[in-house]
Amino acid sequence: MTFKILITLSILLSFSACKKTQDTEVEIEIEETTSQNLSEKNIAQLKYVEYALDVKTEKAIEDWAEYFQLETHINNVKKGDLGFFYDNDKNIKTLLRDLKKDIPEAVNSDATLARISALETHLYKLKSLANLESTSKDELLLTIKDFLISFSNFNFQMNQKIEADGINIAKP
Repeated sequence: MTFKILITLSILLSFSACKKTQDTEVEIEIEETTSQNLSEKNIAQLKYVEYALDVKTEKAIEDWAEYFQLETHINNVKKGDLGFFYDNDKNIKTLLRDLKKDIPEAVNSDATLARISALETHLYKLKSLANLESTSKDELLLTIKDFLISFSNFNFQMNQKIEADGINIAKP
């Protein structure tokens, strides 16, 4: 009887010792994949269509300070600088509120406001993931790509609005 108990205890002890070794390996893997050291080169390798502002659109929004402030932060993100997203809740909320409030009449449309909302969503997602230590580099790069695409789509929509307003169709 004692022999069976000793065998059972030795088997349990060997299983528990093996399991501890596996847990250690998993922790090491997690530590290696959570590195967030981003460089300008990493972000430059992201593939997406980037729309620039048309000359007419630039002229229409030349007094829109919030847009140019946002553009500055976008350029910093492209350089790998995510400093704007760390403990900056008040400034982010103020920027987004003023961006919507002070939109120039020439580019003000429901579609443009929808692009601003999409941009806002991606900005908050990037802010969340940038502040988490457990975010992997690949996940952060994918979120940055989505954020940059939303800004590019915002530019495209403003260009479309100015172009559509410039079309004069003769009515019979």
